[in-house]
Amino acid sequence: MERIRISLAAARVNAGLSQKEAANQLNTTIKTIQNHESGKTEPGWEMVEKYSKLYGLPIDNISFTRNSA
Repeated sequence: MERIRISLAAARVNAGLSQKEAANQLNTTIKTIQNHESGKTEPGWEMVEKYSKLYGLPIDNISFTRNSA
């Protein structure tokens, strides 16, 4: 069975966080959040784990690349 994946931005919105709030909780910048959400840059493994924990979703359910669905 195929897993449902949502974009990084959708995961943040579903968690009820703004980009600023997410950046503060992840100890990073809004620009980093924007770059990851837009696919301009991909987060490293440590950041992927932080996103998963903050947004309350398994890593496999979040799309961290621009073109994956």
